[in-house]
Amino acid sequence: MIAPGFEGSFLGAADKISPLAVMECKICWTPYDPAQGDETRQIDPGTPFLDLPGDWTCPGCSAPKAQFLVRDDPGAATAPILAEMDRRTRALVADFTEILNGRMRDLPMVNRALHVQAVDFRPWEGGFLGVLVAPWFMNLVFLPPADRPAMAPTQREVIAFPSGDYEFLHNARELTGPYLACSLFSPMAEFISQLQAVEVARAVMAELFKPENRAETDRAAEIRAAREAALAPAPDNAPDAAPSRRRLITGGLGQ
Repeated sequence: MIAPGFEGSFLGAADKISPLAVMECKICWTPYDPAQGDETRQIDPGTPFLDLPGDWTCPGCSAPKAQFLVRDDPGAATAPILAEMDRRTRALVADFTEILNGRMRDLPMVNRALHVQAVDFRPWEGGFLGVLVAPWFMNLVFLPPADRPAMAPTQREVIAFPSGDYEFLHNARELTGPYLACSLFSPMAEFISQLQAVEVARAVMAELFKPENRAETDRAAEIRAAREAALAPAPDNAPDAAPSRRRLITGGLGQ
């Protein structure tokens, strides 16, 4: 749980600041910039101030979170949209964490080095697009707007991005509601840490919107063969290799 409020602007009302808000300690003026995180407490870049642990303190003078005020908030105008994105991605993570702790708990395909995490979600086409990392899969996920016509679960839909066309499956979960998923990696045995998986997920989101990648995604047969080869178990003595750009942007292309 987050600490109840903070000092300064808006009388500490948490719903008045966005995830992009840069906060500042009123004791020593040390800033907290979510884009940078906090190395002293191993807080990842991209962590909003309101998502910091309740016991987090100023790295400059150890003042509590309640002593921070708003220095700058570039996302204030889009705060309601970002708040809705946060609510829906939290629901997505909660749904798949429940699956992990339930029917997936004892299955050998689960990579115990990983946990469920929503990565680099952003507003897109009236909804929210990002990557969901889980111990048994990595999917590109689209959380559609409420007015988008829903399709039956397992129905397929091809969505065009600057880098190419990608096939999504429709589905729905209790908390998440309707969503569309495009498989990128499954299983996840090749990932040795959550950090590595998150870095690959962020690379996917970057490559997805690059038109120069379209030539690669249009070679469907070659792409399928490359993906099958990439997902094949590597020999025990094979050196570790980072996923290629083609794997990042074509892992979920329809068969």
